[in-house]
Amino acid sequence: MKLGFIGVGNMAKAIISGLVKKDVVGKDILVHSAHPQNYETFAKQHGLTAVSDNTAVAQQADVIILAVKPTVIKRVAEEIQPVLTEEKLVVSIASGVSLADLQAVLGTAQPILRVMPNVNVEIAQGMTAVKATGDLNAAPYQAGGELFARIGKTMEVAENDFPIFAALAGSAPAYAYLFIDALSRAGVKYGLTKANATKIAAQMVQGSAQMVLNSDEVPYALIDKVSSPGGTTVAGLLAMEEAGFSPAVVKGIDATVAKENG
Repeated sequence: MKLGFIGVGNMAKAIISGLVKKDVVGKDILVHSAHPQNYETFAKQHGLTAVSDNTAVAQQADVIILAVKPTVIKRVAEEIQPVLTEEKLVVSIASGVSLADLQAVLGTAQPILRVMPNVNVEIAQGMTAVKATGDLNAAPYQAGGELFARIGKTMEVAENDFPIFAALAGSAPAYAYLFIDALSRAGVKYGLTKANATKIAAQMVQGSAQMVLNSDEVPYALIDKVSSPGGTTVAGLLAMEEAGFSPAVVKGIDATVAKENG
C-alpha cells in the first residue's frame, strides 16, 4: 500500500516517524509540500519518496493524507480531485474542516476519513479521533483506521466532539509536560538534580496512566488506594485542591475548546 502525504509539517512528520518505527517501508511513503527544502530533506533522512507535485501524490498513493493548513485544504482538494478514484482513501488531519466541507469538493462518492491525531504518534503512543463518510470496517476506510492504529489508539468520535477531543488529546500533552516540569521543580527544591527529578516524575506519570488504562475503576478510586488515612498523600491532595488544581485544569480545557471553536 502506498501512502501519500500532501504537506509535511510537524504532525505529518510525527505520523511518518511513527510509521517508519513500526516498519512501514519508507519508499512506500510519498511526500510533497509547498516547501521543497523541507520535504526533500525529510524524505532523504527517512528514505521516503519525494514527489514533484500534489497530483502525482494522489495518482500514485492508495491513501492520500491531506496534512495542509485548513486555509488551503479546499484548494488542494480541488487540485487532486480529477485524479481520485473511489478505490482511494482521502484522509484529512485539518482542524475545523468537516467531512461535508470536503465532500462538497471531492464528491459524496469519494471515501474520506477525518482524523485528529496527537503528537505521541511519533513514538507509536498516539491517541487519534477518526470519523468516516462510510463504514469504518469497510474498504478502503479500514486501511486508514489500521494505519493510525499502528501508531497508537484510535476512537471513532462524532464530528461535533472533535473540539473537546482536540483539547484532551491534542493540546493536553503540553499540559502533561507542564505537570511533569512542576513536579521536577519541586524535586529540585528538595535537593534533587533537575534531570533525576524529571525522570522520576515522567516515569511516575507514564506508570500511573497505564494503571488507569489497565483498571476498570475510575481514577478517583485509584487515588483512594494511594491515600492512607491521615497520611502524606492526603495532605498533598488537599493542599493542591485548596490551590485550585482541578478547577485550573478544567479552565485550561475550557480555554482550549473555546479557541478550537473560534
